[in-house]
Amino acid sequence: MRLRRATANDAAAIASLSGELGYPVEPAEIQNRLNVLGHLADQIVLVAVGAEDSVIGWIHGAEQLLLEAGPRCEILGLVVSSGHRRSGIGRQLLNAVENWAAADRRLPEVSVHSNVRRESSHPFYETHGYQRVKTQHAYRKRIGGSHG
Repeated sequence: MRLRRATANDAAAIASLSGELGYPVEPAEIQNRLNVLGHLADQIVLVAVGAEDSVIGWIHGAEQLLLEAGPRCEILGLVVSSGHRRSGIGRQLLNAVENWAAADRRLPEVSVHSNVRRESSHPFYETHGYQRVKTQHAYRKRIGGSHG
C-alpha cells in the first residue's frame, strides 16, 4: 500500500468509496471536483492504493481560516474501503494530512467532524490524539445553483 495525490483518473474509485461513506456521487462529478481541487494549494486529496494501483481509501484536507478561531486544517472526508479497514490505512492517511498541514501549510492544528452515528470512527480519532471539543447540530439549506 502506498499514498499519492488523487488524480481525475481516480474518480470512479473515489465515488464508489464516497458511496460507502453514505455520500453517493457520480464519478463525473468527482472528476470535476478533483480537477478544481488539484489546482488549489490550500487543499489536498490523497488516495491509498493497493495492488495494481487500485484506490482503497482517500482523505481530503483543507486549510481553513476561521475569523473566531484562526487557521487550521480541516479533514473534510476520510474513508477506507470496507475490506481494508482496521489495517492501518486510515492512520497513514491521517498522518499524511497532518504532515502536510504542519510542514507545507504551517498550521497549528487539525480538526475533523464525525457524525454521531459513525460510532466506530470516534475511537479511531481519539486513539490518534484527537479530543472531542463539542457536539453540535448541522444545518443545510438549498439555495439553488447546479453544483452537486
